[in-house]
Amino acid sequence: MAWMILLALVTVAAADDLDSREHIPIVAETRQEPVDGASASDFQSGNGIRFAQKATPGATGGSNAEGVYSYPDEFGNLIEVRYVANEFGFQPQGAHLPVAPPAPAYVADLLRIAEEQRAAGITFE
Repeated sequence: MAWMILLALVTVAAADDLDSREHIPIVAETRQEPVDGASASDFQSGNGIRFAQKATPGATGGSNAEGVYSYPDEFGNLIEVRYVANEFGFQPQGAHLPVAPPAPAYVADLLRIAEEQRAAGITFE
């Protein structure tokens, strides 16, 4: 999982200027190799990309990971994504990610009516 995110970050950095052959150094890196299934890693590159992740064994045999990565966009704004990855999938959070608009107020009424109808044994086929 960490390598997929790292690959995505490197791709974003490379896409900034495909003709550029500039070397971008890793200025800081630490890793905790897996011990009893738990691991941690973080790094920072010379162009402002940062990544940190902790992983633990999951209850269903997979792994649970949580972390954060960030990078400067083309305007110099810092884009940050926090995430959890577990048996429920990859769950990113970030101020730049789109969010669905709130449901209209009448939707709550419709859901309440539907629940009342189910409780009364009414079904629609």
